[in-house]
Amino acid sequence: MSIRTSVYLVGLIGASLVSAQTFQRLGTCPTLGCIFPPDQTDFLAGQLFDIRLEIHAPLNGTEASNNGVPNETFSLCIQRGKEACSDVTKYFKISNSALEKWSFSYYEDLFAKDSGTPVVVNVASKAYRALSLTKPGTYTAKLTYNGGTTTVANWLVREPVTSRRAKNVLLFIGDGMTQPMITAARLIAHKSINGKYQSLMQMDQMDNLGHQMTHSVDSFITDSANSATALYTGKKSSVNALGVYADSSKNSLDDPKVETLAELFRRRRDGGALGIVSTAFIADATPAALCSHTRDRSQYASIVTEFLNNATTVNSTLAWPTSCQMPDVLFGGGAEQFIAGSGSPGGADYYKAFQAKGYTVVNNNTALQAAGTKAKTLGIFSSKPAKWIDRHVLRDNLSGLKNSPIGDGSDATDQPGLKDMTLKAIDILQARTKNGQGWFMMSEAASIDKMMHVLDYDRALGELLELDDTIRASIAHLKAIGEYENTLIVVTADHGHGFDVFGGADTKYLAAQTDDRKKRGAVGTYAASGLSGYTVAEGSLPNNNTIVYGSEGPNFPVQWNPRYAFAAGFGANPDHRESYTLNTKGPRVPAVSSSSGYVVNPTDNTDGFNVPGTIGVDEAQGVHSLQDVSVFANGPGSEAFRGVYSSVDIFFKIADALGLAEA
Repeated sequence: MSIRTSVYLVGLIGASLVSAQTFQRLGTCPTLGCIFPPDQTDFLAGQLFDIRLEIHAPLNGTEASNNGVPNETFSLCIQRGKEACSDVTKYFKISNSALEKWSFSYYEDLFAKDSGTPVVVNVASKAYRALSLTKPGTYTAKLTYNGGTTTVANWLVREPVTSRRAKNVLLFIGDGMTQPMITAARLIAHKSINGKYQSLMQMDQMDNLGHQMTHSVDSFITDSANSATALYTGKKSSVNALGVYADSSKNSLDDPKVETLAELFRRRRDGGALGIVSTAFIADATPAALCSHTRDRSQYASIVTEFLNNATTVNSTLAWPTSCQMPDVLFGGGAEQFIAGSGSPGGADYYKAFQAKGYTVVNNNTALQAAGTKAKTLGIFSSKPAKWIDRHVLRDNLSGLKNSPIGDGSDATDQPGLKDMTLKAIDILQARTKNGQGWFMMSEAASIDKMMHVLDYDRALGELLELDDTIRASIAHLKAIGEYENTLIVVTADHGHGFDVFGGADTKYLAAQTDDRKKRGAVGTYAASGLSGYTVAEGSLPNNNTIVYGSEGPNFPVQWNPRYAFAAGFGANPDHRESYTLNTKGPRVPAVSSSSGYVVNPTDNTDGFNVPGTIGVDEAQGVHSLQDVSVFANGPGSEAFRGVYSSVDIFFKIADALGLAEA
């Protein structure tokens, strides 16, 4: 039996004492004594982390304890293997921490929520900051409290791989991208004859394929914050948390931190260059998780502050000696976090703040392509990033948005796409790396997820095809500059959505029917699903209202709105109406607010039929799913990405390829 398996079984024995529940007192804390990092945590040798201890004393509810007075004389000891268990202060050679006290409340279950009866929990806590474990092996962290009660966390420091295989890493994240979406994108963009595709997506042609499991630390459905945290730190976390374990304190910026890939790369590769690219706003969860430490992903001002400075700047009382401060490349949207007074940190002009630190600042694609490669570069291209279909097919939708990145009320009509940003970023990173230290870049196709949330499948697949086109172009570019053999390329997602294609739809017939049941007759399944109408050019466009677009090349649909369209569904959706046609006016709004919750948007898909929702009426959009997501990899170290594994293993596989562990 392996070390990892034996530790896992110990964890299962402990976990059997806990029942499943909608609400939790605190994630990963089934007892009244809490340890963060929790049980079943793996570390890279030398990776920095904080320890947080909490002793809970519920004042009421089924766990009411000691009249709500928490024990203040608790202790933690650390044990490696069979060595003696030493007090945390002696083990890490640090001073004891000050005692902290606070209270919080939560509902034990839905009945308690309905009755408005929360449980009040009083807490005593200590935190120990910026620690590391360098010796590989198993560790036991034992918290003793309440006169001898113990809580145990089993940790593992993985055997370090110190020989560096990859000089550079290019990590692509298709946010929310699942294999059914990749399959659907292939269907609409690549022609098939008698069931055989005549061309393939770039992802289909990668050398190595794996699958990663995306569970959260305390729930089996993730959001983009904690799923990105898992990819970047090798640590499972909670919904909304970025680079931290979510504790119960009132301050969302003091939660126990863990060191990210970007921070490790900065600390261990002096002279290496760092790039972050996204089609979302740059303070969104996936790009933010590389540099930020907060349990509240909506704290955009602090996230932007950490990009420019570091975690200690955000919370000066908490020392954190590592940082991905001032990435060499930072490209995306989200102008509202940079324009003075519009949500920027302290209301300051953060374009000027970045310029003062030596950045070249660009605000449109023309300026991006003209920019040099020697300086750190900030590119913020809109306040509301446009989707691929609207930038390329339905360009009239770019007008009237008033989303200019400089805040003058004009429209951002010259926005770069993912390919534009990624190729430019490669050139800047290549120029800025020193002493052969290489570069690390994350490039995110963010709106696969954002468009799946609003059930706008066409726009989501357009974003996915843009990602695939970017991967293809990046490989060609790396070969052209002589860096392909030096670069590990990884393509994956952070989580899934319950989307799939189940047939075809005759959209003309559907629109002509007068009631929902007859409209559903337009959906063909099995033999009646037919073939893809997206890759076959149709004749008289004015008569069949077909939108044609083919100038982007062979890896995109010839037309985006054929009569015979794919019919797709979603596993978790609000009440909505479906017609299987492209929304030509912009991204969908499937449901709108009413006095009874969210209901069908009366202006959306007016020719369609009603589809009842499957989630709570307080949800306006579809939500994430449990699906495993695919991992594709090329280059040095890419063979490690074969198989099925946890999302946290992505971190360790990339860190191993770069040789970031401490010997």
